[in-house]
Amino acid sequence: MITNAGLVAAEARWAHRQAACRWLRHGKISAVNSDFSSTGLAEGSESARIPMHLRYLDILRSNRDFRRLWLAQLISEMGDWFYTLAVYDMLIQTTHSGKSVSYAIMIQTLPWFFMTPLAGHVVDRFPRRHVMIVADLVRAFVVLGLMAVRSPGQIWLVYVLLGVETVFTSLFEPARNAALPNVVEEKDVLAANALTSGTWAVALTTGAALGGIVASLLGRDSAFAINSLSYFGSAFFIQRMHLKEGHMAQAEGGGHGGGLLRGIEDLRQSLGYLMENPRVIMLMFAKTGLGLMSGALLLLTLYGERIFTLRHALPAGILRSQGPLAVGVLYAARGFGAGFGPILGDRISQGRSSRMWLMIGAGFFLMGASYLGLSVAPVLWLGFLAVMCAHMTGSNNWVMSVTLLQTNTPDALRGRVFAIDLGFVMLTIAATNYLIGVGFDTLHLTPRQLAAGLGFTLMLPGVLWFVMLYIWKRRYPLP
Repeated sequence: MITNAGLVAAEARWAHRQAACRWLRHGKISAVNSDFSSTGLAEGSESARIPMHLRYLDILRSNRDFRRLWLAQLISEMGDWFYTLAVYDMLIQTTHSGKSVSYAIMIQTLPWFFMTPLAGHVVDRFPRRHVMIVADLVRAFVVLGLMAVRSPGQIWLVYVLLGVETVFTSLFEPARNAALPNVVEEKDVLAANALTSGTWAVALTTGAALGGIVASLLGRDSAFAINSLSYFGSAFFIQRMHLKEGHMAQAEGGGHGGGLLRGIEDLRQSLGYLMENPRVIMLMFAKTGLGLMSGALLLLTLYGERIFTLRHALPAGILRSQGPLAVGVLYAARGFGAGFGPILGDRISQGRSSRMWLMIGAGFFLMGASYLGLSVAPVLWLGFLAVMCAHMTGSNNWVMSVTLLQTNTPDALRGRVFAIDLGFVMLTIAATNYLIGVGFDTLHLTPRQLAAGLGFTLMLPGVLWFVMLYIWKRRYPLP
């Protein structure tokens, strides 16, 4: 059992040195220096020069357990985007208020932050495969409850069910992120994360587009039913995985008891580790900054409902609701961008962590510029391109920061670190979407004005990122 933050940090440093030695023996990296080194990435190796899409195929073909984890992700995320658009459309059409969607997004994000102590405790103290299976099964039944909502007076039930679903999602995602480095070899971590991001992109692209069509033609209940089935499918594939649960050795030494107090103690230990490892804090800050761009969840809904409507492009009466179709097109743009971003980023970085650190900072400026372009886009196809460019960069930033975080955090702490990481991301998402909802409903700002404000705001993390790199470059030189 880890008894104090100092011991945690010592163990982490030992783990980093051991990993570095293994990579040095195999000729994967050339040196280990200071606190910004030993990333565990195969810099300059033969695998780093293989095109990313070929590494995707190799991992899926040769690694059965990763293939099952990937299939579980693909199925469940397709279902998620089917039903997400249906929920947002239900709220907009029922309440005629942007705040109703911002409240839903807050309920889908804030529980992540408040679940941080418990989620980190559960993911690091219990078998991660079991955590993911239980989370999938509970969510499968919860989303079916949305079919019971039939009137404006029942909208409160939507928020309750979204909250319950989010609680179990806040357990599932840290468990999956923490488990991934134990499913693939070290040299494949970057490619595995890129494929995970690309899969999210495919699910978003196809799921949002098909979800918009299904909700428009067949009604919302069909989308809710499909999402429920997707969770059952995900649980089936995860149940068939053989996952190395190396973190359980320490969990068994410390026992499983303690509940919330034990979770808080685990959180305290993790914070102690983070304070001694500024590299990890920076990487967590990278994804927290990306949470700003998730203000697009509400913003793109407003664009689809108010700016880029298709009511004049299609025959009257063909659709039950036209909003989901335009929103689906914009969400699909996010997916296209997220799919191509990591592939392009890999060609630029060549697997070198020093380039990744610089590209993450530059990425914030490109995201901001893209949303400034959206604010002046006159037609849907230009808006599509602007959103696609923004999320190409955002997806690349996400993949690189996740990979660097996974390879710089010991397995025994990985669940807690990712729980904290995702908790702050979701807090940022909730705050951003709430402010956009207030700006639209209370301040009466147009979607274009909100997009411009988001564009300028996205550049701020880039400024802070390069300032921190400049301040720390002597003490923590990039590898």
